[in-house]
Amino acid sequence: MNDKCFFDSNMLVYMMDASEPQKQAKARALFSECIANNSAVISTQCLQEFYNVTANKLKQDKLNIKKIIHNYSEHIPTVQISPSLIEKAIDISIQTQFSFWDSLIVSAASYAKCSILYSEDLNDGQIVEGVKIQNPLK
Repeated sequence: MNDKCFFDSNMLVYMMDASEPQKQAKARALFSECIANNSAVISTQCLQEFYNVTANKLKQDKLNIKKIIHNYSEHIPTVQISPSLIEKAIDISIQTQFSFWDSLIVSAASYAKCSILYSEDLNDGQIVEGVKIQNPLK
């Protein structure tokens, strides 16, 4: 696997979600593989959503989540959300009928020149802006 792979926040959350052991194992294995190949990419939006869900829904320790986020941002290329990515997300949202937030994920993946976007929430197999959406948890 040499292609860059963008991880939606739901994939990061599943790595912490012990209530879904099969999804947790799949997400962890895929993430580990991409980390080993230096192909994983995330965005600041993903880190924000990861924090929100793991702290509020999964009730994880907030300082531990902060350490995980720090580790991710230190070792994984992280796309910073900019006004131009927001504008592109609006165009993607109009084109695909995706929510703005999902479109912002696609916009970031495209900007980072990722060929794959791993997400449980989007249309498996669809290609948007040159990025193929894959649901590895199905």
